[in-house]
Amino acid sequence: MNRRLTLLVLPLLLLVVAGCTAGKADDDPASRPPAAAERPSPFRDCSKLGTAPTSTATTAPTTTGTTAAAGGKALPELTLSCFTGGAPVALRDVAGPAVINVWASWCGPCRKELPAFQRLSERTTGQLQVVGVNTRDSRGGAQSIGEDFGVRFPILVDQGDALQRELKRNAFPLTLFVDAQGQIRHIDATGALDDAQLAKLVRQHLGLAVPA
Repeated sequence: MNRRLTLLVLPLLLLVVAGCTAGKADDDPASRPPAAAERPSPFRDCSKLGTAPTSTATTAPTTTGTTAAAGGKALPELTLSCFTGGAPVALRDVAGPAVINVWASWCGPCRKELPAFQRLSERTTGQLQVVGVNTRDSRGGAQSIGEDFGVRFPILVDQGDALQRELKRNAFPLTLFVDAQGQIRHIDATGALDDAQLAKLVRQHLGLAVPA
């Protein structure tokens, strides 16, 4: 009788032990699949923003009309983080000539003009730095815009609106044209800029001809 009872109970005990063992394996962090890696940033790093372009304008641009209101003013003393990480960047250390575009992924005109800024960056390599300042935005939103629109130039992050507050500007998008001496020659807040408008503004305020 005892032998028969043992034969009946033994398989049940084996199932219970196996179930407990499986449960422990499932709870073991080493047995879980690795979490998905963070998507690599589409933007370039900011390590070269302090290095001046290899070729700059030989003549200083004039400051007339709307340029006079902003010309001659140094960039604010702000230090911003880089979207790709690394050391924070002092805005005044960005070597000009440079075009600095303030944008957010939820801003329709920003999305419309960002591809033109990317083309400007490609056409003026070695002459001009194109830099983005992402503000009032989520990291995921900015990342998606970079991926979807092919934006590759360096992006600084200013979620506290510090740059706009220093400039006393609240418009979106906002674009600064900065000469080789680090002086703001023009601030544009007229709306989405296209290739022709950007080329005209760069020529007018920074004295550089943008290749077609």
